[in-house]
Amino acid sequence: MEANIQEFLDYLVAEKGCADNTIAAYSNDLTQFYDFVTQPGQIEGEPSWAAVTRDHLVNYILYLKEREYATSTVARKVAAMKSFFHYLLRFGTIVDDPAADLDSPKVKKRLPRPLTPQEVALLLSVPAESGRTPKSLRDTALLEMLYATGMRVSEVARLTLDDLDLTAGAVRCVGKGDKERVMPLYPEAVGAVRSYLEDGRKAFLGDASDERTLFLNPRGQRLTRQGLWLIIKNYAREVDLTDKVTPHILRHTFATHMLNGGAGLREVQKLLGHANISTTQVYTHISRDRLREVYDGAHPRAR
Repeated sequence: MEANIQEFLDYLVAEKGCADNTIAAYSNDLTQFYDFVTQPGQIEGEPSWAAVTRDHLVNYILYLKEREYATSTVARKVAAMKSFFHYLLRFGTIVDDPAADLDSPKVKKRLPRPLTPQEVALLLSVPAESGRTPKSLRDTALLEMLYATGMRVSEVARLTLDDLDLTAGAVRCVGKGDKERVMPLYPEAVGAVRSYLEDGRKAFLGDASDERTLFLNPRGQRLTRQGLWLIIKNYAREVDLTDKVTPHILRHTFATHMLNGGAGLREVQKLLGHANISTTQVYTHISRDRLREVYDGAHPRAR
């Protein structure tokens, strides 16, 4: 049974192009379910995936709820099980899919409040306060890149020099499922990246450097997703924005500011790399607040 989990994870990497953190989440979720369902008394006879029934899955969900797992966590684990059993059915390991009609807990999507343009400007200005050092140049370029493109933190971490076209003011990104998109960069972002490349990046290059990676740590290695988040959080703390900042705050802010500025939902969907427009639509409720402000200020009977 454990071998089937590993085969599924290998399939997600090879065929679906899933990111490392996605694979780690699937691995943890499926291993936890395996540990639960192979306990004595759960399955009669020799444990196998073919012996798992819908009742086992329902009991597992109840087990998670009794231990007060967050609804979002339970929903993620259910999604992992549904994907796994669909895979087992497709490749003939099981004949019936016990998760086919399994309901997933409804999770209300709650986005963090986006930063205002003034808060963004404040956050982006912090690195330069320490002078024109390699670190300040790198971090300014990093923050500008995040806000200019709305990329995921993990996507920015994977950028290489080959992804840049500063003459055209553009950057290429390979997102989820190895889908490629090209995003424009505003002049300040181009200038920040160019300054980092010319006067900052060389200081991070070492004997064991990843010479093509754009954003490097002091050891000359690719900055990790966690390392990038720590950089953002530390600068947010310096300007009292800690309670408003999440790993993807600049991505959320980018989407909201683009919609508020008049960009269409389809265009923002392409810039964010969303496969489905419904994913992008979660930002429209924030933009409605801006629409209300405009309405109240413009309509004669609303003033």
